[in-house]
Amino acid sequence: MTGPGRYPLIFNPKARSQKGQRALRFLMDHATRFALHATNSAAEARELAAGFAKQGAPVVIAVGGDGTLNAVVQGLAGSQTALGVLPAGTMNVFARELGIPFDNLPRALEVIDAGLIKEIDLFEANGIPFMQMAGVGFDAMVIEETTWESKKMLGPLAYLLAAVKVLGEDPPQMEVICADGTREEGVAVLAGNGSLYGGQFKLFHKADNRDSMLDVLVFKEAGYKLVLDSLRGIAFGGVEAAGTTVAYLQAKSCRVIADRIVPVQVDGELVGRWQEVQFGNEDPGLLRVIAPEEPIGSRFAEAVKSMVAWTKWKPVEQKV
Repeated sequence: MTGPGRYPLIFNPKARSQKGQRALRFLMDHATRFALHATNSAAEARELAAGFAKQGAPVVIAVGGDGTLNAVVQGLAGSQTALGVLPAGTMNVFARELGIPFDNLPRALEVIDAGLIKEIDLFEANGIPFMQMAGVGFDAMVIEETTWESKKMLGPLAYLLAAVKVLGEDPPQMEVICADGTREEGVAVLAGNGSLYGGQFKLFHKADNRDSMLDVLVFKEAGYKLVLDSLRGIAFGGVEAAGTTVAYLQAKSCRVIADRIVPVQVDGELVGRWQEVQFGNEDPGLLRVIAPEEPIGSRFAEAVKSMVAWTKWKPVEQKV
C-alpha cells in the first residue's frame, strides 16, 4: 500500500459503460482507501503498474474489464507485486475464473482486504503476456468488427452480430505445431490458460491455470460449423466431443502459422496482426493475484441457491 492503508489503484477515468460509471462512483465513495491513478491508455496503465512493481508495492489494484487487467498484468509480470481485481467490464472473464465477485464491488474489495495470494501461470503471444485466453483468426476478427458504440447499445449481442458478418468471409488456413511435435491444421485457434471463455462458458474444460500447460482448440471447419461445434462444446462440456471437428491440444508452447496475416487478441483485446504467432510462458512465468480461497458466486447465483435450498426444506413431522 502507499500511505496509511491506501492501495495503489489504476483505472480509466473515461469509462463510458454503466458498469464503468458505477465503478467510478464506488471509487469516489471509497477514495480514502486508494491512491488513485487515472490512465489514458493501456500503455500508461502498463507503465504505472511496472513502476509500482519496481518500487516494491505489495499490491496493485486494477479496476476495469479484462483488457484493463491485461495492461496492468503486463506491467506486473515477473514481479512479486500481487494484482487486486475490482471487475468493471462487460464479461469479467478473469474475475469469474478466479471466483472473484464480478457484479459486486464491495465484496470484491473484501477479497482484496483478505489478502489471500495465489500464483497462476502467465503465457505470451509473440511476447505479449495474457492471463486468461488468446485467439488467432476468427474470434479476433469478431473483436475487430465490434465497435464500442455497438457494445454500449447491444451488450454481448454486438459480438454475435459481428460474428455473423465474419462467418461469411473466406477463412485463413493455419497449422499449429506444439513443442512435443504434435501438429494440427485448421481455420481458427483459441488458446486458454483458464477454463472460461466469453464470460461463463467453460470452453477449455481441461484447463488449469497452475499446471504450466496451455490448452489449445483448433477449429478445422469454418462458417456455421465452427459456431455449432462451439455451442456443442459449451452444452456438453467438451468441444472435441464426438461429432465435432475441433482438436483439443495441451502444450507447454506452440506455434501457429497462417497462410496470411491475421488478427490476434489476448484477453479480449486486439494486439496485432501476424502471420506467425508463438505461444509460451518461459519469460513472464507466474502472476501473483489476490483471490478467494473458494469461488464467491454472483448475487443471482446465490439467490438461486437460496431458493433451491428453501424448496428442499421440509418441516419436522410431529408424532401423534
